[in-house]
Amino acid sequence: MLLAGTARPALWHLARIDFDPVRERRVLLYPEGAVLLNDTAAEILALCDGVRTVDDIAATLSVRYSTDVTADVVEYLSQLAERELVRDANDDG
Repeated sequence: MLLAGTARPALWHLARIDFDPVRERRVLLYPEGAVLLNDTAAEILALCDGVRTVDDIAATLSVRYSTDVTADVVEYLSQLAERELVRDANDDG
C-alpha cells in the first residue's frame, strides 16, 4: 500500500518514539516490539503529526537535505503503514 501525497500520516496511538540509552539511538516502540531508527527515519516520524501531508514532510526534508527525498519518504511511510504503525489521519472520519 503506497501512501498518497495528500495522506496526513500519524503514529498509531499505541506507538511512540523514545530514546534507547544502551544503543544511543531513537526507537519506535509499540506493543509487539520496537524498531531502531536512524536519524532520517526519526526526522520523518517527528513530522508525522496528522496535520502535515506526506508531500509536506517530503518538502520539509528535501529543503533540509538539499535534495529531493520524496520517494524515500513515501516508501518509508508506506512500509510503516503496511505494518499499521502509521495511519492516515484523513481516514479518521
